[in-house]
Amino acid sequence: MATLWNKGTKVNTLVNAFTVGNDREYDLRLAKYDIQGSLAHVKMLTKIQLLTESENVLLCAELQKLATEVENGTFVIEREVEDIHSQIELTLTKRIGEAGKKIHSGRSRNDQILVDVKLYLKDEIAQIKNEVCNLFERLQTLSATYKNVLLPGYTHTQIAMPSSFGLWFGAYAETLIDDLFLLLAAHNIVNQNPLGSAAGYGSSFPLDRDFTTRELRFHNMNYNVIAAQMSRGKSEKAVSFALAAIAATLNKLAADCIMYMSQNYDFISFPDELVTGSSIMPHKKNPDVWELIRAKSNRLQSVPNEIALLLANLPHGYHRDYQLLKEILFPAIDTLHAILNIANFMLENISVNENIADDAKYDCMFTVEAVNNRVLSGESFREAYRSVSAQVQNNEFVPDKTLKHTHKGSIGDLCTKEIYEKMKMVLAYFG
Repeated sequence: MATLWNKGTKVNTLVNAFTVGNDREYDLRLAKYDIQGSLAHVKMLTKIQLLTESENVLLCAELQKLATEVENGTFVIEREVEDIHSQIELTLTKRIGEAGKKIHSGRSRNDQILVDVKLYLKDEIAQIKNEVCNLFERLQTLSATYKNVLLPGYTHTQIAMPSSFGLWFGAYAETLIDDLFLLLAAHNIVNQNPLGSAAGYGSSFPLDRDFTTRELRFHNMNYNVIAAQMSRGKSEKAVSFALAAIAATLNKLAADCIMYMSQNYDFISFPDELVTGSSIMPHKKNPDVWELIRAKSNRLQSVPNEIALLLANLPHGYHRDYQLLKEILFPAIDTLHAILNIANFMLENISVNENIADDAKYDCMFTVEAVNNRVLSGESFREAYRSVSAQVQNNEFVPDKTLKHTHKGSIGDLCTKEIYEKMKMVLAYFG
């Protein structure tokens, strides 16, 4: 087994298989970032004269070749190599000789993996932000398109008051902005350079951490070297909370769509090719996509707790427990990408029932308006409320024929401009 820590002793095969686990698979997606970190480190070592200029040129050229191999999909972590760090150093040494053995000066696998994960999370956060923005735009467009279409509001799952599809779509758009604030907080926690903290206690080499911070485009650095190592787990937990918040919004949207698609509501529908059928009931059009969005969103909301339990009772310093963070968080990120994109696609194909209020069972949602009209005519609110309530109990309430039409376009202010301004603000914070 090729490892960076091997001192000539042979590791038991069973122990090796257990400790490495699925790490190679997850490390492969970090290859790009390990190369970026190594390039910055090599340039810094050259700056402080631990590498010669000729070694710098040789190493950087070979690292760029490796980056191209990663991009082309031809780079692999060999079965006899423990992790991405070992693979890159081993490959460099095979290809260019002694210079490849020098790149580990002043760093540890501990700060290497921290750099890799933080750079990876920065990219994933940026992609999630863009996907959320795409969904936001879809919802805002639908909100404007259907702002005049009445939608019954519900409280306690009982018919309540008139609402509109404009308000419904717009509500999810604005809620996504709150989720982006959490994603921004995670971004700020991640966006700090740990390189140079080595194994958590720094290095006696005169490392230039300001240089690598600029080179890797971190906004800041973890100044205290122990704090840098303590950020392992904290970064992942922060990101997981942001994922869970976005998932919670998608979960509620999915639950609404599932309910509104049912024949008992018939508020919305989707093309036949986007729903599934039953093996026994020919009439069925099942909302499987939304049900899986709902289920996957619920699973994502368990991720912060799983990470918290993994990190519980760990004193400061590195622990092998941290290795399992990748197999918890990385699939969760993949899942969120998938459900954001499929939710956007489904909404692109949504059809809205524009005649819901024609059904007499929704007449009672106009009782508040009837009470308000009485109050505007001089009657006390309490008397107006009792009079209309009596009409309802005696099945005598009939809404003014104009209510179902005059409500259209006046059921709450969509505040479209203000919501867009709020979105611009959070995006500006991302930089």
